[in-house]
Amino acid sequence: MIETNKLHERVILVGLIYPGQGEGETKEYLDELAFLAETAGAYPVKRFIQKADLPNPRTFVGSGKIEEIAGFVKDNNIDIAVFDDELSASQIRNIEKILNCRVLDRTGLILDIFAGRARTSYARTQVELAQYQYLLPRLTGMWTHLERQRGGIGLRGPGETEIETDRRIIRERIRLLRDQLKKIDIQMATQRKNRGKIVRAALVGYTNVGKSTIMNLLGKTDIFAENKLFATLDTTVRKVVIRNLPFLLSDTVGFIRKLPHHLVESFKSTLDEVRDSDLLLHVIDISHPGFEEQIRVVNETLLDLNSADKPVVMVFNKTDAFTFSPRDKDDLTPYRKENYSLDDLKKTWMANDDKHRVVFISAKKRENIEDLRNVLYQEVRKIHITRYPYNNFLFKDELPG
Repeated sequence: MIETNKLHERVILVGLIYPGQGEGETKEYLDELAFLAETAGAYPVKRFIQKADLPNPRTFVGSGKIEEIAGFVKDNNIDIAVFDDELSASQIRNIEKILNCRVLDRTGLILDIFAGRARTSYARTQVELAQYQYLLPRLTGMWTHLERQRGGIGLRGPGETEIETDRRIIRERIRLLRDQLKKIDIQMATQRKNRGKIVRAALVGYTNVGKSTIMNLLGKTDIFAENKLFATLDTTVRKVVIRNLPFLLSDTVGFIRKLPHHLVESFKSTLDEVRDSDLLLHVIDISHPGFEEQIRVVNETLLDLNSADKPVVMVFNKTDAFTFSPRDKDDLTPYRKENYSLDDLKKTWMANDDKHRVVFISAKKRENIEDLRNVLYQEVRKIHITRYPYNNFLFKDELPG
C-alpha cells in the first residue's frame, strides 16, 4: 500500500455494476483498478459505484452520482478521477467540466504504466504507438492537459511537448512508428527462425501472477520481478536445460481484463513469442480471490492470438499465500469458494483436467519446483521426440528394453 505521507497524486475510482454482475465482482474489478493506480504512483482515496444497464453517454454515471463525485473532488483536493471502463472523447470533456480535475479511463491508466515501465527502445516504440492510437480520437477537449506542460499520471509519453498532437502530425507519427515496428518485427522473426527447431515454451498468464519469478528459477536469470502490475514488458528468452533436455523459455507481458486493443496490436512481436511457442506454461495466482476469472481472461486472449490449441501446463503459483475460511462442522449451508482448502481444490477439475497437466507451486518459497521441472521435462520430451525421432538416444535410460 502506498504511504499517504508521500507526494502521490490523489485519485478516486469510479465503476458501474452492470446487469448480471454482483457487487463482489465489481469490488474485485475496482480492487484491480486501485492496484493499477498504485502501480502508476497514485493514492486511491475513495470509490464510487453505481448500478446501471449501460454507461451514461454524457457522463458515464448518472447526473446525481456525478454531482456527488464533484462535491467530493472539490472538498478533498482530488487530482484525478479514474473510470473502470473506456471513455469517449465527449465523455472525458463533459466529466472534466463537471469535476474540474483530470479524468482518466482504465485504458489510459494501463498505457501510462506501460510508458513508465518500458525499458528498451523496442518496448518504448510499442508503447508510444499504442498511446498515439489511443490519443488520436480523443484530441478534442484534451488541449488543457497538454498546455499545462506538467507531469503526472496519464501525461507521460506523447503529449508533453507543446502542441504536436495535431491530427495530421499524430497520423504521420503513427505511420512512422508502424514502419519502425515492421522492421523490428522482421528482425525478431529472423531471430526466432535462427533458433532452429529447439522446443520453445512460453510463460503466459494474468499480470502479477509470478511469471518472472518462475523464469528466474528455471532459467537461472535475474529478471526484474516485483509485486506490481506489468513489471515485465519486454520478452526475455533463455535456454533452459532439465536433465539432458534443452529448450527455450520466454517470459511475456501479462494479460489483464479489458486489455486495450492498441496494446495487442502494438505488442505484436512480443505476443508472437506466444504464437510461435510449442508449449504454454499458464501461470495462475491461486491466492487471488478471482483467479478463475483471470483464467478466463487469459484463455480468451490466447484464443484471440490463435494459440488456444497449444499444449498447456497449468502452474498454480503462490500456494504460500493461499487462505480459506474453514467451516464449522455443524454448518449446513452450501460450501462457497472461500470455504475450500488447497487440498480440496487439488481434488477438483484443476487437478483432473484431461487437456492440461497441472502443478501447484510457490515460486517465492521455492516449493514443489522440482515437480514443475519434472512436468516440464515430460511435456518438452513429448514434443522433442516427435520433432527428432532419431535422437531418442537422449532418453535411452527411459526407453523400454
